[in-house]
Amino acid sequence: MAQILLVEDELNIASFIERGLKEFGHIVSVVYDGNTGWEKMQKETFDLMILDIIIPKINGIELCRLFRQKYGYHTPIIMLTALGTTDDIVTGLNAGADDYLVKPFSFQELEARIKSLLRRGKENPKMQLTCDNLSLDSFTRLAKRGKRTIELTVKEYRLLEYFMTHQGIVLSRITLLKDVWDKNFDTNTNVVDVYVNYLRSKIEIENEKKLIHTVVGIGYIMDVR
Repeated sequence: MAQILLVEDELNIASFIERGLKEFGHIVSVVYDGNTGWEKMQKETFDLMILDIIIPKINGIELCRLFRQKYGYHTPIIMLTALGTTDDIVTGLNAGADDYLVKPFSFQELEARIKSLLRRGKENPKMQLTCDNLSLDSFTRLAKRGKRTIELTVKEYRLLEYFMTHQGIVLSRITLLKDVWDKNFDTNTNVVDVYVNYLRSKIEIENEKKLIHTVVGIGYIMDVR
């Protein structure tokens, strides 16, 4: 059972989600615009939040950014939207969302994502991960390369954590989609490549040794060569 905030302005969709979540035993608070959502976030504590992007007043992207800036990354956030291009997905994830569900969707898929995110929040990973002179603190979510501090978005952090806990293993794009994004995107999507490039631009600058290597036709591997 989880305490969940749903911000969705389409009444039929909000009712459908609320009813399904309650059937699974969750406690659900529903609001219909971004301003009310922001007020709720500041007054109450939630285990997970579901935000539609196109909502009145403060939109879902900005609402997610506001929450992350003030309260950090402990609470999982799922974005709901009819916008499903790679650019739309990247925008939502860069705002601080943990997952992204495109309308129309089945309630079973939503519930599976919720279970995955709540389960992940209860995991106790190794607190300090290292690869060469790159370190990642799983508690603070801070990365450092030597003395340089690296700021990461939610998804960049999750991707780097996955690479660092699977060093020396070739990871296919499908594996990364499944385990980092908890979903199966269309195989034509390039969201994995987009995020690997983001990550490389932050952890491999100037003359620093490359740590994430491309395996042609398969995916990527992290190791020290």
